[in-house]
Amino acid sequence: MALNISKTSPLADRMRPETLEEFLGQDEIVGQGKMLRQAIESDQAPSMIFWGPPGSGKTTLAYIVAKHTKAEFIRFSAVTSGVKDLKEVIKKARENAIEDKKTILFIDEIHRWNKAQQDALLPHVERGTIILIGATTENPSFEVRGALLSRCRVFVLKQLGAEQIVEIIKRALKDKTRGFGGLSVKLADETVELLASMSNGDARTALNVLEYATAISQDISSEVIKEAFQKSYLLYDKDGEEHYNIISALHKALRGSDADAALYWLARMLEAGEDPLYIARRLVRFASEDVGLANSRALEQAVAAYQACHFIGLPECNVILAQAVVYLAKCEKSNELYLAYNQAARDVHEYGNLPVPLHIRNAPTKLMKDLGYGKDYKYSPEFNYKEKQEYLPEKLKRRKYFKK
Repeated sequence: MALNISKTSPLADRMRPETLEEFLGQDEIVGQGKMLRQAIESDQAPSMIFWGPPGSGKTTLAYIVAKHTKAEFIRFSAVTSGVKDLKEVIKKARENAIEDKKTILFIDEIHRWNKAQQDALLPHVERGTIILIGATTENPSFEVRGALLSRCRVFVLKQLGAEQIVEIIKRALKDKTRGFGGLSVKLADETVELLASMSNGDARTALNVLEYATAISQDISSEVIKEAFQKSYLLYDKDGEEHYNIISALHKALRGSDADAALYWLARMLEAGEDPLYIARRLVRFASEDVGLANSRALEQAVAAYQACHFIGLPECNVILAQAVVYLAKCEKSNELYLAYNQAARDVHEYGNLPVPLHIRNAPTKLMKDLGYGKDYKYSPEFNYKEKQEYLPEKLKRRKYFKK
């Protein structure tokens, strides 16, 4: 398959590896002797989903499959292609099947296809009319229909390490055909390492920034690299899995009373552009769920932090959230309220609408009083608590949710 890459294509496309030997960083799935590598080299690739962070090589690996296969390879972008386009592909795939030729359909960003679009794909994957290769940065367990997912192998691509990004950068600098041609682009080793570090495991970002930096200077210093990074490339998709991973890390660091780790995860979110009010809401929840009555002022602190963030906004509210995070991390912890409520909720679902005991029912009418509503109720301020008054339904008598 021709990839239609010209000299005017972005550097990241020009430097895309064309063989498994050139492909870096995913030895656990395509290293020597691995099943996927054998399947690609023998042109027996199954339907599969590549899941990994941006710039980890998902699209590149799909293109390597394309170069190794005798099947017709068709690429879709889930952003621009829909069911109408799929019908054309299926028509072509059926024609190929008559000639005993396979059809591979690569759908980039498959998580962007909705339920109806994915359902339209399902029967053709199931019958083998097409071999599907999907690429996604989102957890396929949440974003790909279960029926479709069950018919695909999922391969997890990891974030590239800094040493692999360094090698990719150096390849681009040395390659006179696909790299910078006649330009003599110079980077000191420490500048290459800085670029690799700032790219956060994303090879595409590293090469895009390198290409942009050459427009500023061919003798590229660390200052030029920093200037070329005009935005944060921190891996943090506010609607994706990493969002939930990092808020989970913050919550668990707070629960473990590790103020330093909690501050780090807080900074990861804020510096990547997270809504501070989202974080503040999570801290309010944490104050009751994990601190509870061990320190009843924790909720006051969390609510005050939310209000202050609402008044001030970013960037000034970062220190307010930092104060709340450190306070909550240092608090004594108790989840007794959380456990007690969950037990009460389980009883509600298990026993349904149990009747309110007659003596604590409201009795605003004579009929209700005649029926015994409110009879023998002991008025609390005048009640001798040495005597027992039951407030729970009969089936839950003496149930203890809160142990203290």
